[in-house]
Amino acid sequence: MPASPHLLAFFLLLCTAASVFPVSATDHIVGANRGWNPGINYTLWANNHTFFVGDLISFRYQKNQYNVFEVNQSGYDNCTTEGAFGNWSSGKDFIPLNKAQRYYFICGNGQCFNGMKVTILVHPLPPPPSSPLASKDSSPSSATPRTGSRQWQIRALLVSLALIWFGSDWI
Repeated sequence: MPASPHLLAFFLLLCTAASVFPVSATDHIVGANRGWNPGINYTLWANNHTFFVGDLISFRYQKNQYNVFEVNQSGYDNCTTEGAFGNWSSGKDFIPLNKAQRYYFICGNGQCFNGMKVTILVHPLPPPPSSPLASKDSSPSSATPRTGSRQWQIRALLVSLALIWFGSDWI
């Protein structure tokens, strides 16, 4: 049975809305497939990632064996949880990075001394790409992947609206 024109129009509008409002958050899983465990170089892991405001940092570990504390630099350097800003122990912790600042995380059950600590620097969101009319040397390839190309989003919106306006016989 063919799809109704109204259902097709709704689908196109939904696709257009998804392209106009890009998702900008990234979930950074600490330690990637090795997770939050002793014996991993988390400094190397963190240096291979760029963190932005709005991203998440996720810790995956055995629930009853490890935990996560957000601490200050002194707590990080000395592996102490005194004055911690937050603590998590679910085994799948998703922590939003809401401020552009340096964050410090440690395991609070003594494993910090075995390398279970990570510090990350969170950057402010990059500004949206400038309009092609405002900058003569801008190109679609200069748009950052986090914000997408506004030019292509507008084109997608116009094509979708034209398809809705003239009917679904073109598809």
